[in-house]
Amino acid sequence: MVHVIADDAEALAVAARLGERFAEGASQRDAQRILPKDELAELSESGLLGITVPRRHGGAEVSHRTLGSVFRLLAAGDSSIGQIPQNHFFFLNVLRHNATERQLAFFDAEVLAGKRFGNALAEAGAKTAHAFETRLVEQPGGDFRITGTKNYTTGALFAHWIPVFAVDGENRVNAAFVPAGADGLTVLDDWDGIGQRTTASGTVLLDGVRVPPERVVPHYRTFGETEIFGAYGQFLHAAIDVGIAEAALRDGGTGVRELSRPWWEAGVERTAEEPLVVQRFGELALRVRAAKALLNEAGDALDAARRAIDSGADDAEDKAAEASVAVAAIRAQADDAAVSVSSDIFALIGARAARAGRNLDRHWRNARTHTLHDPRRWKVQHLGDYELNGTHPPRNGIV
Repeated sequence: MVHVIADDAEALAVAARLGERFAEGASQRDAQRILPKDELAELSESGLLGITVPRRHGGAEVSHRTLGSVFRLLAAGDSSIGQIPQNHFFFLNVLRHNATERQLAFFDAEVLAGKRFGNALAEAGAKTAHAFETRLVEQPGGDFRITGTKNYTTGALFAHWIPVFAVDGENRVNAAFVPAGADGLTVLDDWDGIGQRTTASGTVLLDGVRVPPERVVPHYRTFGETEIFGAYGQFLHAAIDVGIAEAALRDGGTGVRELSRPWWEAGVERTAEEPLVVQRFGELALRVRAAKALLNEAGDALDAARRAIDSGADDAEDKAAEASVAVAAIRAQADDAAVSVSSDIFALIGARAARAGRNLDRHWRNARTHTLHDPRRWKVQHLGDYELNGTHPPRNGIV
């Protein structure tokens, strides 16, 4: 029986509990590439995957701030499990923007029943990361057929529904929701990344997959209006990176206390008492605390923008820009915190940190892999242009 979470407080409590539980086997799953099928079933049953469903459809409709914290807590336990539902919530947001009320009611009921969305977005063979060659071709009678190849399809292997970005005859991007097991659909477990190893971010092949019109959403309409769609997706990615940084700091601290031997010149009994180590660990903790604070700030900015947009406020465009900039800031800070903290803990612990059996390098591998999703430099570019020139970030899916 799938639980339905009532409110923000319950969502946070459940996420904290699951994050702690998922942390227990995270290292082994990474080392042996054990896919988290049981853990994802538990995640579905917990009700967390339905926390953004509107109240009118029976969901908790939690705030962006709460959603960010949920992702952070899950990722701090196991960052692969933290990343897998990112696309689930991304496509729930696609539905929020352009689905009909009937489509929304159907998919919201599916999600509250524990169904998971995967993704089939990116195409490695395209000229840029945001170009699509997968075609959505209308057939006599009104149905559509989809043919194409998708890569980096995080969550697809575990999903009940696999949303696909495909372009129609006018070269417009649509989201087609394909059920797992559909004829012509093949999901390959061929992901071989150095990090985020159990996300199963492999390949999806589509060979004339039939999709009825009621499962197609006109995503191309999203960016013609004031919106925070791009910032929403980026916010979730940032939360994952903050969780990775927290996990690295947590395990790094344990390593300093339990594994490391103090340097003899320090004249102390424990490495955790060595002044230079304490100083450096404090600096790493500052990076993580700053990232957590910026994550909350970005969540609040997204909530404020959402209220302004929904109410038709005169300052809705400005609020949306402020939210995008706040998300760009945390995206950049979280990137830096995750990569630097997961690397620097080795120098504080010492040679014992390099033992393969300890698998401490998984935090760096996870951070380095996930932060490659899109470049940090462009987040800083948009932030600087806004602060210096008042330029609003562009309306697209990555800011």
